[in-house]
Amino acid sequence: MNTEHFLQWCRDFPLSSSQKPLIMGILNVTPNSFYDGGLFLAEDMACKRAMEMLQQGVDIIDIGGESSRPGAETISEVEEIARVVPIIQRIRDVSDVCISIDTCKPKVMDAAVSAGASFINDIKALTHLGALETAARLRAPVCLMHMKGLPKSMQDKPYYAGDVIDEINDFFNQRIDVCLAAGIEPNQLILDPGFGFGKTVEHNLLMVKGLQAFKCHHLPLLLGVSRKSTIGAVLGQATQRLLAGSIAANVYAMLQGVSIIRTHDVEETKQALQMVQAICNVNHDKTRGSDQHEST
Repeated sequence: MNTEHFLQWCRDFPLSSSQKPLIMGILNVTPNSFYDGGLFLAEDMACKRAMEMLQQGVDIIDIGGESSRPGAETISEVEEIARVVPIIQRIRDVSDVCISIDTCKPKVMDAAVSAGASFINDIKALTHLGALETAARLRAPVCLMHMKGLPKSMQDKPYYAGDVIDEINDFFNQRIDVCLAAGIEPNQLILDPGFGFGKTVEHNLLMVKGLQAFKCHHLPLLLGVSRKSTIGAVLGQATQRLLAGSIAANVYAMLQGVSIIRTHDVEETKQALQMVQAICNVNHDKTRGSDQHEST
């Protein structure tokens, strides 16, 4: 999906929600991300991975230069910009695919959009000093994610006094109001309930089970469950063996109306969602009277 098509998709929502979810491919240009840390830190390797995802039919390439894994330390804006901008520029030289910048820092947002990114994916939901004003000025779509705490300590006994879904929805209501007051248009907002960000295994499972509750905001939902530790805890498997569990969660999310699936595994996830869409869309009336049967 090119940038203009993505922007039109945002403008057309919820009409566009009847389609299968968009596939957001993860490209971490970091040494310490939980699954692919270090694999794509070198510029040539990152660009090679981007080209692979393009061939696999990715809709959005999400580029991040700072790890947000539990316990991760922050890095400077200068270092983050140095990691992501060359990759954005090289992708933009050969493709008009939609690129999102996974950052919470205003200067990184500025530099990334100037280099060719068209979508801001912010785990701090524009709460970083200056981020709200920067996003409003850039007029790019923004994903507001819920996170309890900060990456360095968010998994230290996360606690919710009430219902986790209610608390996330209260957070969304507050951040949406702030964004609208700052001049960000409703069709520029996307919501991510933050699977794995300050939540226990049970919190994460309850959140996915209750995804329909987040549709009350009438905004696209993004979900990123790919190979995260909750799936490993449920299945008793290491990160490298969580493809099937990730796809199962993504299929469930699709059936709950999620609009964007963020994944490390573009080709496999896209095939799974395409198969589910075919089953959901088949017209029973058109098959009546047919004497053709597929054999095994």
